[in-house]
Amino acid sequence: MFSEKFAKFVEMWQKDFAIERTIDEKVCIDRDGNPLPWYTYPAIEYLLQFDYRQKKIFEFGCGNSSLFWAARAKSVISIEDNPQWFAKWQQEFKAENLDIRYREEGAEYFQAIAEEDCRFDVIVIDGKRRAQCAEAALVKLAPGGMIILDDSDRVATSEEYINAIGILRRANLIQVDFHGFCPMNCYSKTTSLFLRRDFNFAPLYPYQPSGGWGNLWSLGRRERKKFYKQFG
Repeated sequence: MFSEKFAKFVEMWQKDFAIERTIDEKVCIDRDGNPLPWYTYPAIEYLLQFDYRQKKIFEFGCGNSSLFWAARAKSVISIEDNPQWFAKWQQEFKAENLDIRYREEGAEYFQAIAEEDCRFDVIVIDGKRRAQCAEAALVKLAPGGMIILDDSDRVATSEEYINAIGILRRANLIQVDFHGFCPMNCYSKTTSLFLRRDFNFAPLYPYQPSGGWGNLWSLGRRERKKFYKQFG
């Protein structure tokens, strides 16, 4: 038998995080069906605190994260190396500020960012050739910007990730690791953010941190009292 508190915990993951739905339907979405990136929930909640309306985003790796960023940023360029996935995203993703491009795996892929005549505020490394993408990203990272390296926990078993993290750390970026559960998975992983020393994105809300899904203190006082009361 589950205790009432544990049952409430399970209910929070089912309703507030919608993790049961993401696992069963194999799709990265929030409780309202909005697209989410395949990052850890702590990383997503941290990123949701900032205002990206004037920010330019570049992604190595396309997916629901592309729609997540397109809904918030000024522009998004997303590179895909799988022709079947590229065709699918081209057909399904309809956002005017989202530019999805196909590049074959290899130099054409990780050098795609060098083709751009601008710098990017957020660069996401979540596809192939992560160490080489990290090197290319540093050249195009805007002042005050950040690089997101997903699945960084693989550093324990992959030389590719060891090299990628080493490249970003040697560039004097601040590494912040967000370990936890994520959409679609029944296990935890890590999403790492690498921030420039002058990182200072404007918050979206008048206060920070803004709380998160299932956070008790994001409720009003009356709702908190009601929550506590049910457990005596």
